[in-house]
Amino acid sequence: MITFEDVTRLFLRAAETTGITTHPDSWLNIETMEREFEAVCHLGPCEEAEHKATCSLSYSWSPLDTALSLDGPQGVCEFFHEPNETCPHLHTEDVPPLALDLAYTVALDGIPLDEVDLKPLVRMLKFRASENSSRAIETRPSIGVISGESGLEAESLTLQQHVELPLWNPESLTSLRELMERQRSTNRHGRGRQRWSDEEDPTHQEEWLPPLLEEVVADIERVLTALDNLSLQTFLRQSK
Repeated sequence: MITFEDVTRLFLRAAETTGITTHPDSWLNIETMEREFEAVCHLGPCEEAEHKATCSLSYSWSPLDTALSLDGPQGVCEFFHEPNETCPHLHTEDVPPLALDLAYTVALDGIPLDEVDLKPLVRMLKFRASENSSRAIETRPSIGVISGESGLEAESLTLQQHVELPLWNPESLTSLRELMERQRSTNRHGRGRQRWSDEEDPTHQEEWLPPLLEEVVADIERVLTALDNLSLQTFLRQSK
C-alpha cells in the first residue's frame, strides 16, 4: 500500500539525497477531498535562488488513488457497483497513473520584446529541458510578459512538463488478478471480501515506486543544471 504521505516522503528523500533544495507545502482541498502537494526546487543555497532556475513540482492525491492503493482495480469497481467476475474494472490494465506537473522557470530580467527575437531562445531552452528529461511526456514553453517603460518586456520563461507514474507495477498485474480470483472464490464460499496483507501484496509498491521518484528527481537536477549553466546574456547578444 502506498499513501500520499509515502509519495511525498519518497520525493523529499530523493531530493535531499540528490542535493536539491526544496520548499514543500501540502494541503487538503475541502471541496474535492483531494490531498495536494507542491514543492519549489532549486540548486544551491536559498540566498542565490533569485539568480537560478527553479522547478515547481505538484500533484494531487484523490480518494480514487487511495482506493487503488488499498484494493487495486477492485476498489474502483466498488465506487459503481458490487464486484462480479465479468466486471471490466477487474480486467483492465489502464489503471489511472499519478500525474506530476513540473514547471521550470528562468528569469529574463525584462527583455524588450521589440528588440530581441526570443524564438531561438525558447526553442533552445525547450530542447535543453526535453533532452535531460527521461520521464516527461511533453514540454511546453510559455513567456511571462510585463508592461515596462518602453513597452512590453519578457519577465520570465516557463517550461511546463507532465510526468505520469503508475500507481501499480504493470509487471505485477497478472499476479494481482490471480489474487483477486482467490478472493472472489473465498467470497463465494460465504466469507466477506478481505484486503490483502502486506505479505501477500503482489504489487510490491515499496520496491518499485522509490526508483521511479528517484528518476524524476534526477531529471529535475539535470534540467536545473542545464538551465543554470546557460548564459542568457551571451545568447541574447548573439541574437540581436
